[in-house]
Amino acid sequence: MEQLMEMPRTSHAHGARTAHTTRWFPVCKLRDLEDSWGEAALINGQQVALFRVGENDVFAVSHADPATASHVMARGVVGSRGNTYTIASPLHKEVYSLATGECFGRPELSLDTFPVRVVAGGIEVEL
Repeated sequence: MEQLMEMPRTSHAHGARTAHTTRWFPVCKLRDLEDSWGEAALINGQQVALFRVGENDVFAVSHADPATASHVMARGVVGSRGNTYTIASPLHKEVYSLATGECFGRPELSLDTFPVRVVAGGIEVEL
């Protein structure tokens, strides 16, 4: 069952000039993700698809399908091409690298990817 987890939003004072900065957001525990199965999370207002592959490899990508903008990537099929873990869109079956977002069938498409780290058993995503 797909589950969206809302994380707190950050805000800046109106009119303040700020440089684009990123921040690590805690999302869930590593043990909460099933191997080779996607989960969707709403992190700071952005829909992200999370995938655990094997014991400790975790990937975060945009939940939006690059070809259609539909939020479905967490329902994609996890696989591999050589040593590269992949996700196939459930809509048009385009295959993307989970690490880089590269589309193998249509080079003009790419899937946004986000840095992930595991801290004390918890998954954090940088946005």
